[in-house]
Amino acid sequence: MSVIDDVIRSYRAPRAVFRRRLDLGAREDKALAVLMGGCLLVFAAQLPRLARVAHETGQDLNMLMGATMLAWIFIMPLAFYLIGTLSHVLMRLVGGHGNAFAARFALFWALLCATPLWLLWGLVAGFIGEGVQMTLTGALALLAFLLFWSINLREAERRVEG
Repeated sequence: MSVIDDVIRSYRAPRAVFRRRLDLGAREDKALAVLMGGCLLVFAAQLPRLARVAHETGQDLNMLMGATMLAWIFIMPLAFYLIGTLSHVLMRLVGGHGNAFAARFALFWALLCATPLWLLWGLVAGFIGEGVQMTLTGALALLAFLLFWSINLREAERRVEG
């Protein structure tokens, strides 16, 4: 199965898709690829908004893009690794049985699955600008991310560590 097919399928059967992805084995290289793909797409989603901000305020677009790239390509992956590991520690405290890799991958996969909605948010932010539409689209994207993460983390922590 391709990653794109699995992302689309995750909107219908997130548990089954995530379980199948975990059954492929604990490969940190694939987890990192999923994380970097998600971060790259969220960065790309920011570009229409940044272009609008640069046009409206007269700021340098390259500076805005550089700062956003630094955040999403270099800093956020480290933050996601930390958050994923901390989520595993917290789940262990409340009776989780999974491993740290599965908990991290639950977060990374949730980010990748929510990126289509983040891309939509970027288009709304770029073409319509601030307002109700942008707020609702952003809230929908955030809600999808949190739902995917909670479903994936619950599935990851149900698994017996091996």
